[in-house]
Amino acid sequence: MTQTRRLTALLIAVLAFGALWLQVHVGLDRRPDREVWEELWRLGRYFTILTNLMVAVTFAAIAGGHRPRPWWTAAVTLWILIVAIVYHGLLARPLDGIRWWSDMAVHTFVPTAVVVWWLMLARKDGLAPRHAVYWLLWPLLYVSYALIRGEFDGRHPYFFIDPHEVGWPGVGLWCVALGLSFWLGGLGMVALGRFLSRPSDRADGAPDGPQAR
Repeated sequence: MTQTRRLTALLIAVLAFGALWLQVHVGLDRRPDREVWEELWRLGRYFTILTNLMVAVTFAAIAGGHRPRPWWTAAVTLWILIVAIVYHGLLARPLDGIRWWSDMAVHTFVPTAVVVWWLMLARKDGLAPRHAVYWLLWPLLYVSYALIRGEFDGRHPYFFIDPHEVGWPGVGLWCVALGLSFWLGGLGMVALGRFLSRPSDRADGAPDGPQAR
């Protein structure tokens, strides 16, 4: 693991943790009657927040010397990239001040940093089309969690998985459409990873062969 990879990973981890902290700060500023744990629980319903947390932990581990498998760094990159695409395509709204910075941090700054890091520094050897299928597991788990939680507390985080707004058939159609987007995006990541992969990707001493995949 080169020093450049570790240092830039540390910067991304700090950015992601800082963006999450800013989200908590903004939420508490708007609702000062709320306890910190209540705000954390509220934020925990969002795919954006959970995926940014995944980014923060992953890149903190890389900064600490951990060598994640190429399929994992590609997966995290895909998931946070989808966060940015869905937000700017479906969910963006006019904001100003610290709320604008807070939203941009988790939906734009962190995704951009992760994508650039993956393109420039991540190992990409061993990626295969089957990984695009495996990468559907996180969004599938999230949608299941969000729907179950929404039925209990009466709040669904996004309109496209809110059966009270778009109906259960609508939720099903949106899930199929988003699942297809994740899968196609995953195939694109695999193709790009193969195209960009170089023998030097293994220069950090990671083993070759199936065990490295």
